[in-house]
Amino acid sequence: MDARKSFLSWPVMRQLTGTDRLGRGAAAKSAHTSALTARTETADRVVQSVCPYCAVGCGQRVFVKDGKVVQIEGDPDSPISRGRLCPKGSASEQLVNSPGRQTAMLYRRPFGTDWEPLDLETATDMVADRIIASRTAGWQDVDQNGRALRRTMGFAALGGATLDNEENYLIKKLFTALGAIQIENQARI
Repeated sequence: MDARKSFLSWPVMRQLTGTDRLGRGAAAKSAHTSALTARTETADRVVQSVCPYCAVGCGQRVFVKDGKVVQIEGDPDSPISRGRLCPKGSASEQLVNSPGRQTAMLYRRPFGTDWEPLDLETATDMVADRIIASRTAGWQDVDQNGRALRRTMGFAALGGATLDNEENYLIKKLFTALGAIQIENQARI
């Protein structure tokens, strides 16, 4: 490479010799930077969504290309967040595309040392069977004075911060209908 060409291509020289005296436009861009394209520009479609992390419900724009999420940004049309996301919401694309994300049901047998994959129907049946058994074993119909309780002490529910308001509402309704009284959410603790 020519020493003179490399010296003149320095951003400071472009700033001093060009029309961008403050160095906020063309003087600050390199050829490499000028050739880059934002992931949001190449997306096939944009889907509106809600951040999954807390109960605030910030709006998100999910950029999809070839059926894969390529970028998630704040939705400026959201009356709640007006285009802003917290650090967790800004990094929610990693929740979707993480190579460590589990996409299969895994089960470890009692006293087992390895996890084995299960199909969704089998895993759902196992959970339902255990809920019914725990509910029955821990059921309290009346207290010592004969007052109606109609509750179970056999299980509890703890919602997580990756659930949205609607999911937590449905979980609360389900566990209340099952008779559970220990129902909590991680966001309140």
